[in-house]
Amino acid sequence: MHALVVVAHPDPNSLTHAVAARLAEGVSQARHSAEIADLMAEGFDPRFTATDHAVHLKQAASSADVVAEQARIDRADALVLVYPVYWWSMPGLLKGWIDRVFINGWAYDEIPGGKLEKKLGRLPVHLVALGGADQRTYERHGYSGAMKTQIDHGIFDYCGARVVTSELLLPSDTQDAGAQLDTAQAIGGRLFQAVERGEAADAA
Repeated sequence: MHALVVVAHPDPNSLTHAVAARLAEGVSQARHSAEIADLMAEGFDPRFTATDHAVHLKQAASSADVVAEQARIDRADALVLVYPVYWWSMPGLLKGWIDRVFINGWAYDEIPGGKLEKKLGRLPVHLVALGGADQRTYERHGYSGAMKTQIDHGIFDYCGARVVTSELLLPSDTQDAGAQLDTAQAIGGRLFQAVERGEAADAA
């Protein structure tokens, strides 16, 4: 099976990139394949333009870069987003990727009469966010819950995609970067375990 790992960070030597690489390594060690989509290095344009708005209204065709990203997702058996927490959410680059790629008619369909067709029910999603604050800060201010509401539910549930993993990797006095990398590798290693168990049950 194949995982698309999308990473959004301007520094290729960042912990975020290292986490994405180790997660992909875990996928490979479990005898599956992984592609890392480095949005910054690839030069993806996150700006939602008048053309994108016309596409949303189904008055224009999607641009080539959006179609290419949708094709990468369509080829994947799982989508993994790895990103640093900026202002208690995801970076603008990643949010712009979602704004432009997860569009009306592809990720969901707004049907006349107010009905909504969720079109990504086949796609399992794994979220791996890296924060700079400690766990007490996230809990005290309700940031973790707010992030799950706006990202896990507000974006992916709206499209019908099931968020399987929603991991927040935080620094602590007892946890170094190595522990975060080990967690990322473990996530990659079990990415397709549920599917494999289902296939084994079917074979039996």
